[in-house]
Amino acid sequence: MKKIIAANWKMHKIRPEAAKEAAVLAQSLVKGTPDNRLVVVFPPYTDIATVADAFSGVNNLAVGGQNFYPAESGAYTGEISPAMLRDAGATWALTGHSERRHIFAENDDIIAKKTAFGLAQGFKIMLCVGETLKERDDGELKSVLSRQLSTAIAPLSPAERDRLGDKLAIAYEPVWAIGTGKVAEPQEIIDAHAEVRDLLRGLVGDMAKDLPILYGGSVKANNAGAILALDNVDGLLVGGASLEATGFLEIIGA
Repeated sequence: MKKIIAANWKMHKIRPEAAKEAAVLAQSLVKGTPDNRLVVVFPPYTDIATVADAFSGVNNLAVGGQNFYPAESGAYTGEISPAMLRDAGATWALTGHSERRHIFAENDDIIAKKTAFGLAQGFKIMLCVGETLKERDDGELKSVLSRQLSTAIAPLSPAERDRLGDKLAIAYEPVWAIGTGKVAEPQEIIDAHAEVRDLLRGLVGDMAKDLPILYGGSVKANNAGAILALDNVDGLLVGGASLEATGFLEIIGA
């Protein structure tokens, strides 16, 4: 299984900035992305086509959308459809990111609808799950992960679940470690990822072993290698440390 190193640029970079950073990534990786790495960049909507153009023809580089509305088209002012993401060059999409859950009040049901619709539209989905500090302190890690995963995956038909192998990745992101500079301790990451794997096994059976589980939470170049070496860590979802190409390249090569 390739390690997935994903960059979430969030609401950063206008097109000239995106073009510059994407070009540095592409020029560095065209010489040979490590065979065991897949790099996915999630830029703002306005930058997707710019980044996709820069990545064209470079192996193991992909572009994704940070969000979408679960409909082909319609009167949804301010929203964007999967078809629009695809037209801009995206092949991946995020669902369930903690900022969508906690800032924009997206509940488990809408995240489930987005996940199912994105998969049906042919996208590779990176489904984000994770607990708040209060939930962790209250001993609710397992129940939170179980609710988030089961709500998103259980509605899929058996045939849809059978095709998840190369279409779904899970990103575990403890909310209390996102943008705070605080990283979960190695054993905390191991325990959470083992819990995710076990819950996936109950939802999709043996296929669970083929679904990548990424860690996201204040990942930086100086801790990426140690995190990637942990059991059940199949990649990283990187926020602020992905905004500068040179630093992100260090994480890719960790």
